[in-house]
Amino acid sequence: MTTLVVCIDRNSPVADEYPVVGRHAVESMITETGVEDPEDSRVNCLLEGIRVAADLEASGDDPVVAVVGGGSDAVGSDRKIATQTESLVAEYDPDSAVVVVDSAEDERLVPIIESRVRVDAVDRVVVRQARDIESTYYLLKQFLADEELRKTVLVPIGLAMLAFPLLLIVLDSTIAVGTIAAAFGVFLIYKGLGIDTYLSRLPSQTREALYSGQVSLVTYVVAAGLSVVGMFAGALEISPIDSTSPFLLANRFLFESVPWLTAAALAASLGRLLDELLEREGVRSAYVNLPFGAVAVGLVVRGFSAYFLERASVFGPFRVPPMDFGVVEINGFAMEAGTRLALFILAGILISLVGVRVAAYVSKTDIEQELAE
Repeated sequence: MTTLVVCIDRNSPVADEYPVVGRHAVESMITETGVEDPEDSRVNCLLEGIRVAADLEASGDDPVVAVVGGGSDAVGSDRKIATQTESLVAEYDPDSAVVVVDSAEDERLVPIIESRVRVDAVDRVVVRQARDIESTYYLLKQFLADEELRKTVLVPIGLAMLAFPLLLIVLDSTIAVGTIAAAFGVFLIYKGLGIDTYLSRLPSQTREALYSGQVSLVTYVVAAGLSVVGMFAGALEISPIDSTSPFLLANRFLFESVPWLTAAALAASLGRLLDELLEREGVRSAYVNLPFGAVAVGLVVRGFSAYFLERASVFGPFRVPPMDFGVVEINGFAMEAGTRLALFILAGILISLVGVRVAAYVSKTDIEQELAE
């Protein structure tokens, strides 16, 4: 079986006429090319062609090694290579061909040869010192072919490069760099947390909730409103404070916003619970326990924030007013910070246990199973 081993060499500095056919002619070309430019990668391509021909001969084939090429003109060079391939096929009548290339540019010419003779293999020679560079080129080529990756990476980089000089005109260089870095950080968080996926699904989920009459749609809106109110209340509370302690400011913010945030969580969980009751004959215990858990967490967080604020003398101790119940009379007293924290923690634990018990009753399981879950 005759196999044509074709080395593609578009613009050799030594070859006057193409094609160069035969082992001795190719070896002579290797010597001349190496003397002319020892760093030229086509030397390795030609040597690889001889090696492939030797391997085919050892396996019983009848190889014909040849070098095809052209000039510097792209169109003219490609047409010359097509003509040379046709002449080789007409003269030697090969059954198949093996194409040897040393660059991505030469590899683009493989279809020209493939249209004239069947190509069984393409051998791409990469010089060992340049392997990382060549591999990087192919990775970049594959990356640029992926539309999703282009939109995710190239578009933000392009926008940042356009925005940076504009920011330098109106802002200080430090602020401009900080703004670009912050924008990149927001984008990475946006993609990393999958917020874009969630937002793309939100319209269809909202439409489905409206058509199906889910109660949770309304309660989620209420929860969002209560959350905004809580954040606003916390921000108003810390705005007049002159303290430079971030810890105290955070606790003051939590102390004011936690009741509203707890109410938001309670509204959202109750809406989800009502949906479960309407859609199913029974309800899963997790949804029953969720409102109790939201209230318990809110009590514990508010208790801890009040404890730290009282110890920092942001406000005075809590005073229990005198109360008269007829049979029992309670004198007014000041409650210590540790005692009040303990009461908040105890209340949170009791509410959690009540939630577990109610969930066990609704789902008809015992309390040991609920605690195990």
